[in-house]
Amino acid sequence: MKIESLSGPLPQAHYRRCGECDALFTLPPLQRIQVAYCPRCNARIEKGHDWSLTRLAAVAVAALVLMPFAFSEPLIAIRLLGTRITASLLDGIGLMTQQGSPLTASMVAFCTLGAPLTLVLAILYLFIGRQLGMNLRPVLLMLDRVKEWVMLDIYLIGMAVACIKVKDFADISPGPALAAYLAMLLLTLLLLIHLNVDQLWRRLYPQPRPTETPEQLRLCLACHFTGTPDSRGRCPRCHVPMRLRRRHSLQKSWAALIASMVFLLPANLLPISVIYTNGQRMEDTIFSGVVSLATSGNVPIAGIVFIASVLVPFTKVIVLLVLLLSIHFRTQQSLKTRIRLLRLVTWIGRWSMLDLFVIALMMSLINRDQLFSFTMGPAAFYFGSAVILTILAVHWLDSRLIWDAHATRNAEYAD
Repeated sequence: MKIESLSGPLPQAHYRRCGECDALFTLPPLQRIQVAYCPRCNARIEKGHDWSLTRLAAVAVAALVLMPFAFSEPLIAIRLLGTRITASLLDGIGLMTQQGSPLTASMVAFCTLGAPLTLVLAILYLFIGRQLGMNLRPVLLMLDRVKEWVMLDIYLIGMAVACIKVKDFADISPGPALAAYLAMLLLTLLLLIHLNVDQLWRRLYPQPRPTETPEQLRLCLACHFTGTPDSRGRCPRCHVPMRLRRRHSLQKSWAALIASMVFLLPANLLPISVIYTNGQRMEDTIFSGVVSLATSGNVPIAGIVFIASVLVPFTKVIVLLVLLLSIHFRTQQSLKTRIRLLRLVTWIGRWSMLDLFVIALMMSLINRDQLFSFTMGPAAFYFGSAVILTILAVHWLDSRLIWDAHATRNAEYAD
């Protein structure tokens, strides 16, 4: 549903400022099937549908019960050279650490173990903490940030890619934990879909209606509360400092973007995987791996890997460069187009972790000493670092800066 802009005195109704363009509008009560969008930039502001904390906790408990089995037991198995080899999520992370790349292993561990576990434990903390009267603000603040790092679905695609890579020289069969992993993935997706953090904030920390004029109202980017800061300059709901714009937003985004561009060079020039066959060493870069998949007849999988590992990282860099330069030069053209581009790179950025997940699985499946083995190349660390840095660059960029040039020019015309 669309909502009307607010130009006069603020009525006694639900109200919001848009987190993407800073527009102020009234927000009527939403039905369960309704979704509210900003009237200026069309950003999704709020959805009416949500699950109760009790239902969320029940799903979180079910996911938590499945996690030890899904993470530690074999997900897939192959028969190679007469030997049955299994691969679990923890096996790949352990082998990455043993090969002297604990930082790369920690990237995979955080996206596949740490973030999902944090999500379910945070929901259980909210359920128990509400009963005990505990401080729930830090957990609510964390929930919004951890959702984009849960990448169990991308790891599932990585399993499919790894199976296709080894199917020519090994027989593949599902492991005993694959069903548990799929069930855990489904439960985690249900949590991400039905978790409405805005509704939880209003239920757990309700705030009185403000009496100030619309021009005095600010947006808290931490909890999305629209109001005025308290005597200490903090949001009255989450106690995070309320500022007109994110502090050092451009500087942090530029720093992360430039660092990611530096890392992308060795990530694409150095080998990302090394295969030993009968003592012979064969190296693959990201692009040569895509080419080998395509020439072996796996064109759809090669396309997926090319999009996730080549097209997406470079597209994010180009889009971020355009957005940051447009902010510096106060460009007023194509405001909505630039906001759409920012939403696009926010959504697709996480899929670039696919290559690291494939490497972790391949290291578990093909590790037969010198006869036939698969190891991680030096480019893996640089590639993972570049992906994470681009995600952070997007997160740190305050999109309201894109609209500031438009507001400044309108003020000049009014003068």
